Amino acid sequence: MFRAFTGGVAAAALLLAAGSALAQDFSADRISNDIRTISADSFQGRYPGTEGERLTLAWLQAQYEAMGLEPGGPNGEWLQPVTLKRFTPVAGGTASWTGPDGANHPLAVGSDVTLRAVTNDGKAYVSNAPIVFVGYGITAPERNWDDYGDMDVRGKVVVVVAGEPEGDVFNGPYSTNYESSAYKADEAFRRGAVGIVTLVAQPAGSPVWQRAVAGSTRTRTLTPGAADLEFSMGVNHDVAQQWAAAAGLDITQLPNIGNGQFKAVALPGVTLSVNAEETVEALVTHNLLARIPGTERPNETIIYSAHWDHVGGEAQHPETPGDDKIFNGAWDNASGTAGVVEMARQISAAPRPKRSIVFAHMAAEEMGLMGAYGYAADPVWPLETTVADINIDMLPLSGPTRDVPIFGKGQNDLEDRLQVLAQAEGRYVTDDSMPEQGFYYRSDHFPFARMGVPAIMPWHGWDWVDGGKEAGEAAWKAKFGADYHKPSDEWSADWNLTSATENLTLLYHLGLDLANSSDWPGWKPTSEFAVVRARSDAARR
Repeated sequence: MFRAFTGGVAAAALLLAAGSALAQDFSADRISNDIRTISADSFQGRYPGTEGERLTLAWLQAQYEAMGLEPGGPNGEWLQPVTLKRFTPVAGGTASWTGPDGANHPLAVGSDVTLRAVTNDGKAYVSNAPIVFVGYGITAPERNWDDYGDMDVRGKVVVVVAGEPEGDVFNGPYSTNYESSAYKADEAFRRGAVGIVTLVAQPAGSPVWQRAVAGSTRTRTLTPGAADLEFSMGVNHDVAQQWAAAAGLDITQLPNIGNGQFKAVALPGVTLSVNAEETVEALVTHNLLARIPGTERPNETIIYSAHWDHVGGEAQHPETPGDDKIFNGAWDNASGTAGVVEMARQISAAPRPKRSIVFAHMAAEEMGLMGAYGYAADPVWPLETTVADINIDMLPLSGPTRDVPIFGKGQNDLEDRLQVLAQAEGRYVTDDSMPEQGFYYRSDHFPFARMGVPAIMPWHGWDWVDGGKEAGEAAWKAKFGADYHKPSDEWSADWNLTSATENLTLLYHLGLDLANSSDWPGWKPTSEFAVVRARSDAARR
């Protein structure tokens, strides 16, 4: 049986691990020099599939070979290929619905509906599939919420409302994964649906609907491991009203979808037909993985991750004004990349741990976490026995801080373990203070969390030892506003990496404690990922 985290014993173990220190010494100068190297103009903004990728991966491999680490990728290689598929709609897609009277009603793609083929082959064909309205399309047992109820949606099309219910039943000002279109598609696919329709509760002439239409023709990259539904569609309020009327439903009499009492409702006699196609272009990029095998339980793995890529240069952004057209990405995320490399240097100098540790450099985060999704869809090391993912994205650039903000506070007990370590240093763990950003779902730890692996990501402290919260918040916002995703994100000799080395030291002890224990960190009861992890409980007994 796996053990839960309990205050006294586990806290003592953590403090003992921290006290042993293992002669670790994170070097701000080394980290700074590494950032300077891989954010140089010669790396061309580290865009996937370019010479910048080749240079970055070669540099990373050289660092790990110098440390004596072994390759951690498939078949004993350093690199894990990740194939990204870019989809562009082919003109001429069709959609129509049929009512109980048998009459066929064509839908104008681009005005009545938006339409995308979401199958991996880029072709979607559905004929007369029944339609079911499933409210928000959320099943959240930890919140006693189930929009599907007993409805069987195999072979059917589900209609969902975007977003999630407001209020404390979910997560108050912080969003949950349930609001994402990816979750809704996953749930529909898991239940056997063939397509998903998102209801935009606006009339056809509204600006909201027009923006949805404009966005539906853009080229997009399919997330590796995404639900292989036949199609996704958007409909406006006018079309949805026609379907409901044809089915004899008075939508004003349906239970409120926002209070937890709603259950899925079929639209009797109403069916949907779709025929759509998209061109598919493939781009192969690579994750790089290095590994320290465990001495006693090598099949149990702790992962330190960071994305190596950025958004490129003039070839990707020819419209950039001025002479500097290279997006160097020194902060985002040469800093996190250098942080993971420095982490590996320190851990490789310690006695080998009982569990394995993998240092994973993920590709194409800036394209939508694609490298991490690629790993999660085809893991080199089983996710069921992956203990945790500790992700580093954009190291803090400040003097010492009292706080250690994390993305997703309240999700799993990694934060409790981190709090014990921080408290021993006179510090404290807090949330990221920006609920509107949805940060927990926007970096490479999230694909691991989505598959049930406990994941944590530290962020920038605002409670400066010298200056307090007011100074820290102002400085961070100024830096973020000036340089985030801009050519000005360049290395500077003036960067203060004190807070970065302090955070890395905490993460060092967090990872090594897990690697030398038999604990399995878990999700908190209100987390949407607890039910996912529970499906593989037997693998950890």
